[in-house]
Amino acid sequence: MGESDRYPEYKLPKKRFTLGNDGNALVALFTLNVIFFLLLITIKVVYFFFQANEAAFISQILPYFEMPAQLTKLSERPWTLLSYMFTHIGVMQVLSNMLWLWAFGYILQELTGNKKIIPIYIYGGLAGALAFSLANYLIPPLRPFIGSASLMGGNAATMAVAVATTFLAPQHRFFQNLNGGIPIWVLTLVYVLIDIAGVASLSAAYSLSHLFGGLAGFIFIYLLRYDIDGSLWMNNFYNWFINLYNPNKPTPKNRIKETVFYNASGRKPFNKTSNITQQRVDEVLDKINQEGFQFLTAEEKDILKRAAED
Repeated sequence: MGESDRYPEYKLPKKRFTLGNDGNALVALFTLNVIFFLLLITIKVVYFFFQANEAAFISQILPYFEMPAQLTKLSERPWTLLSYMFTHIGVMQVLSNMLWLWAFGYILQELTGNKKIIPIYIYGGLAGALAFSLANYLIPPLRPFIGSASLMGGNAATMAVAVATTFLAPQHRFFQNLNGGIPIWVLTLVYVLIDIAGVASLSAAYSLSHLFGGLAGFIFIYLLRYDIDGSLWMNNFYNWFINLYNPNKPTPKNRIKETVFYNASGRKPFNKTSNITQQRVDEVLDKINQEGFQFLTAEEKDILKRAAED
């Protein structure tokens, strides 16, 4: 269910996210996962070329990407808190995660804009890392193996995106031509069962990691409904970092005079009437793409409604 389906009175030709969009966060996530995967496969092929066995690759290369459960090792490689959630070495693992990420992430991005999916992915990955480490310390049968326990893969992060999307749009349906469609919560349940069944034979730490990732996605959307946006600081930090040494970084623009967008003649004081210009409509549509429909002001919603009527 897209914005036009949830709000039929605002039917307009909207700017949809496409593969070629520079700001497509879902494509950025997808690309990062694929780059990490191809990098590790390339290194693995080089090892095989020099007749090194797979054990050498696992012991010498993977520790710089996967997250160790033991805190002393983690303190030596803190970057693995982030790198592990983009690290896959199996074709089926990366293919499965990317298919689920695309299925749920596309809907999430359409509903919330372009600045929520990456923070949700990262929050899910961090929650999964925390759960994995705690489980190896707190579950007695796992303690003897904590020195060799490690976590990699985007399962927990993808689970966060899936649960966040389901909680945000529980009425959304897939394959609507098939007897009304399949509710998104059914697909999410199938995904959770398949994911947990796939790691249940390894250890409880992996299952808890993925479930805590899903919990992070749920909490993010729950707080968002109370106007607590956990993505703001992350997006602000990213913008600050990107523009840190940018000589052409954007500067605050002077406010355009109200006469561009407002009729001043024949109105009561403090009662503004917006001019519906194509520029103004495009600005509102851009805001929907970047932040989501729910962040529009009453005035901006009115602009969309009157533009649709015109």
